[in-house]
Amino acid sequence: MDYYLGIDFGTSGARAVAIDSEGQVWATANVAFPAESFDWAILWRDTLFGLIAQIPQELKQQIRSIAINGTSSTVLLCDAAGNPLDQPLFYNNDRGAAVLDWVKSIAPANHTVVSATSSLAKLLWWANQIGSHPSSHIAHAFFLHQADWLSFLLHGKLGISDYHNALKLGYDVEALRYPDWMDNLPGGFHLPQVLVPGTPIAPIMTECADRLGLPQTCLICAGTTDSIAAFLASGVQAPGEAVTSLGSTLVLKLLSETRVDDASHGIYSHRFGNLWLVGGASNTGGAVLQHFFSRAELAALSQQIDPNQESLLHYYPLLKPGERFPVNDPQLLPQLKPRPDRPVEFLHGLLESMARIEAQGYQLLQKRGATPLQCVYTAGGGAKNETWAAIRSRHLGVPVRRSIQTEAAYGTALLAMRGQG
Repeated sequence: MDYYLGIDFGTSGARAVAIDSEGQVWATANVAFPAESFDWAILWRDTLFGLIAQIPQELKQQIRSIAINGTSSTVLLCDAAGNPLDQPLFYNNDRGAAVLDWVKSIAPANHTVVSATSSLAKLLWWANQIGSHPSSHIAHAFFLHQADWLSFLLHGKLGISDYHNALKLGYDVEALRYPDWMDNLPGGFHLPQVLVPGTPIAPIMTECADRLGLPQTCLICAGTTDSIAAFLASGVQAPGEAVTSLGSTLVLKLLSETRVDDASHGIYSHRFGNLWLVGGASNTGGAVLQHFFSRAELAALSQQIDPNQESLLHYYPLLKPGERFPVNDPQLLPQLKPRPDRPVEFLHGLLESMARIEAQGYQLLQKRGATPLQCVYTAGGGAKNETWAAIRSRHLGVPVRRSIQTEAAYGTALLAMRGQG
């Protein structure tokens, strides 16, 4: 039997799912990340190999292809041998704010990259460091996304990405090339070659195959981002259907016949075959909930909430200043007051406020021209919270359903199997 392995690198951990040609799950593996790390790239590498090692050997010997997803705009610089030259910059790292005027001077108005957290903003921030120190060791480095580098560790071809990850770098996903305005970027960085997600890149390197117990014929495919992998897992295919990923952050993806891009509101469109995935990512989400409540508390308190009764508490739940979508404001302050004495009321207010933000996001997408919303599927850890789903449905005004498959790793396994983008 043939198997396909999908690997998901999220914000709090990584997961692997092996499926057969019918989409049935045969094996899973999980690794949680520590809260802090002295060397994230090394941790990612060890996690990648550790996840594959957890897959039963008899199954590993029949894996035909592997694909990996990573968090969007999590990037790093490497030398010509693929060794990291600096600590990675994570998806929500906003140090690009220091060079945002520079980004605006290069990119078209309201382009997706005009954001303090975009991949291009991070690249220019690094370029600015070289400008201050001309002999910097990061000059002429290879610029890679998290999924690019992890895939490289398996196939050995440095500098290859996919058009989902490359969107926030500035890659033109409609023309399928880097735009002219990206010519002659400073720093001398090597930008990745961009492929259709799921495209086979190369067989796994012999030494990796032998070490991990994989066949030398196993193909390593171009990857995707974690939120698009969750969308793939949902099985959504019709315009007007959407997926909300309730992970550490709140990510909206609406399948649309029309492309919509508006950086002033944090809206961007990923190519999805002949259609478009229109959406945005808010900094609110599960990380805020887990900051105030344990998983057991979230489960117990949610059961005490009447989802048909609206909370009058209006919060903007953030852990630190800064928001991307539906309000694109790097200085937006968290609003978490007043805080009731009863924890259940506080949680109700948080869930209600996040549902309002989600509804505001979908309303904004449609106002800007996306296909009208018909239903919302839910992925991520928050998909298990039925109280939250009922609150969200009340605000959204459309059915809210839990995806049959909610794991981004499952969607990435489908990508490895089907080569769909």
